[in-house]
Amino acid sequence: QMQACGGGLVQVWGFLRLPCAISGRPLSSYAMAWFRQPLGKEREFVAASVWSGTMTSTADSVKGRFSISRDNAKNILYLQMNGLKPEDTATYFCAGSGHPYTTSWTPCDYAYWGQGTQVTVSS
Repeated sequence: QMQACGGGLVQVWGFLRLPCAISGRPLSSYAMAWFRQPLGKEREFVAASVWSGTMTSTADSVKGRFSISRDNAKNILYLQMNGLKPEDTATYFCAGSGHPYTTSWTPCDYAYWGQGTQVTVSS
């Protein structure tokens, strides 16, 4: 089971850190990713991490502002979001893949999904 939280309302150029808690199996079993879905739009890739956290991938739209990290000992995945913009408003989802070395940008490559958490950036 995966559960993302930490969303909320934040002003432009503000910051948030989203945790995603994993239960049932160790976080180290999964490659993990964050996706987001703006209202009325398709789900889009944000960032991904291989099982160890030693390799990550980040979407161009958030590169330099967002970063993915993980604490396998605590079974928590994080998304640090800095310099938030109105276009970052979306529901954010954490997702897991049983292929531990993937950093795929494709939602279909992730079999396990948590419920989303809403992030709203006000201008």
